[in-house]
Amino acid sequence: MALYASELGASVGIIGLIVGLYSITNTPANVFFGRLIDRIGYKTPLIAGLVGDALSMFFYSLCRLPVHLALVRILHGTTGGLVGPATMSVTADYSDKAQKGRAMGFYGMALAAATLVGYGVSGVIVSRLDYKALFLFGALLLTVGVILSFLLPDSRQRGSPTAKAKPGEGLNQAKDLLRRKGLTVAYCSIFAQYFTFGGVVTLLPLYVRSFGMEVFHVGMLMATFAITFIIVQFPSGALSDKVGRLLPTAVGLSLGIVSLVALPTLRVFPLLAVAMAGYGAGYGMLFPSISALVADHTASEERGMATGIFHALLTAGVAIGAPLMGWVGGRVGVEQALALTPAIMVLALAVTLTVLKRT
Repeated sequence: MALYASELGASVGIIGLIVGLYSITNTPANVFFGRLIDRIGYKTPLIAGLVGDALSMFFYSLCRLPVHLALVRILHGTTGGLVGPATMSVTADYSDKAQKGRAMGFYGMALAAATLVGYGVSGVIVSRLDYKALFLFGALLLTVGVILSFLLPDSRQRGSPTAKAKPGEGLNQAKDLLRRKGLTVAYCSIFAQYFTFGGVVTLLPLYVRSFGMEVFHVGMLMATFAITFIIVQFPSGALSDKVGRLLPTAVGLSLGIVSLVALPTLRVFPLLAVAMAGYGAGYGMLFPSISALVADHTASEERGMATGIFHALLTAGVAIGAPLMGWVGGRVGVEQALALTPAIMVLALAVTLTVLKRT
């Protein structure tokens, strides 16, 4: 998106704004539409969100000026706020109580695989064709998603209760969800996880470049992270179904912290790859358990709001972590900033251990 904005003539400052507009609109949209899903079910919002995303991809291909791109980013961020809570609610609703960890493992695997494949395929399409072809291909894939979504039974037809709106109820419900111990762990962990990820994707390329490595090496390191993340997801989800959610969460946070603390002490590619594999394994341990915590600690009539907050914190984590750690890197140096990146995961681990101790 940054390269496309630059091609349309955007300055560096405008590029940052255009990239950030998705997160700026998507974060509140997740919470608002999560509440809507509780009221009307997930099928219609999911279809509407995918249609909006498909239209956004199509409109990207028509942009001629940076202002056009900015407007489409706002649309894309808004409609994307429907898809995250809806898909997570579907996953939670269709999974057995004893297998929610496994189900969320598959959900996380889908997210990670999409990211891994998307990075590679998009680069090939743009290099061989152009940006317009990439966006039209994305619109086509999302259209397939729309068609598949029509096959879902409506949540009301499955007997799931839907919430009745009352003045001020949404705010009170959000406060109640944020105070629940299990959800507190999930929300703190997902924000810390993606805050850290935002810092890593900002600082890691600069760090490895200082040793003469190329873009290829950065891509391989991120691919190592993503592949490990995918592989660990399902066994981690199965483990959380057996031993509970908090222990895998604590282990995942700890592994991520250790890996990232070690990362800026390494100078050769194989060791950097090992550290990124450890970081991916920590990610894979963490995601299914904290996703399942959301399902475990909510009733079906409030799950849309709960998953909306979850996805809002996910988006906000990257949106805050990337520029903040980039700024820290400019002040204290890239190596030191990279070492400081997992500090917020330490806070999330402290919250997790406190709740684990009390249960």
